[in-house]
Amino acid sequence: MSTVHQPDPRDRPARLTVGVVGAGRVGPALAASLQLAGHRPVAVSGVSDASRRRAATMLPDVPLVTPAEVMARADLVLLTVPDDALPGLVEGLAETGAVRPGQLLVHTSGRYGARVLDPALRAGALPLALHPAMTFTGTAVDVQRLAGCSFGVTAPDELRLAAEALVIEMGGEPEWIAEENRPLYHAALALGANHLVTLVAQSLELLRAAGVEAPDRMLGPLLGAALDNALRSGDAALTGPVARGDAGTVAVHVSELRRHAPGTVDGYLAMARATADRALASGLLKPELAEDLLGVLAKGTDGAEGDVR
Repeated sequence: MSTVHQPDPRDRPARLTVGVVGAGRVGPALAASLQLAGHRPVAVSGVSDASRRRAATMLPDVPLVTPAEVMARADLVLLTVPDDALPGLVEGLAETGAVRPGQLLVHTSGRYGARVLDPALRAGALPLALHPAMTFTGTAVDVQRLAGCSFGVTAPDELRLAAEALVIEMGGEPEWIAEENRPLYHAALALGANHLVTLVAQSLELLRAAGVEAPDRMLGPLLGAALDNALRSGDAALTGPVARGDAGTVAVHVSELRRHAPGTVDGYLAMARATADRALASGLLKPELAEDLLGVLAKGTDGAEGDVR
């Protein structure tokens, strides 16, 4: 017999009808997660063929309707559109009278806090900013990944408990982000996650060019260990030629990248300089070795190939 505690349905807050405006990768996954918690998706809107297919797969039997109809049918509306489109969408919904008093209006933008929903607030809506710190595929695996996922939560004080409760129902962990800190919070996540994808993709291409038949299998354990070490130890996890001050090795890297993949040179140099700064500040890089290393990086920036030693 399972010993896992199952929540008593009587302990749950009132069940809500849920709508999604913008059936990108995020909205259907969050709605499906809320459905598992006992809420009821009732309407979804999507423009592209891909978004409509995604909605049909993730939320079967939930009708595809206009954004205004989503607003009319749902107690809780997820606004899951691109960041730059969010202010205009909110203003349009408020100006057309689509917002209903007492309606929970949730956006999932990392950039914005609750203030972007002010036009809807003036119309009587209850504004919540719930940003899942997760990358989404647009498939059912996203619902599973929400378990233990941190959400950046911003809302008026009186709605804080409601916002946190919704995150917990989706299996997430609420992390309160002050309104004024949302852009910095979002920049931090983009720096870590979005740029990581670019770095890994470049590394895969370079390994293929070097003749590695299974670069993904080679990189998987290495990157997994590096990520785990970095999360545990921060700068103390730095390894490699930059942290060691191996200027000659770095010069060879820059030369080879210029020859085989010139589009990667600027990124390599920028990350190498940032790594050198952190390694020097943390005491990993010896000052007497840093001068030669920074000289190689400066030559690389100027387009020179550096001294290969």
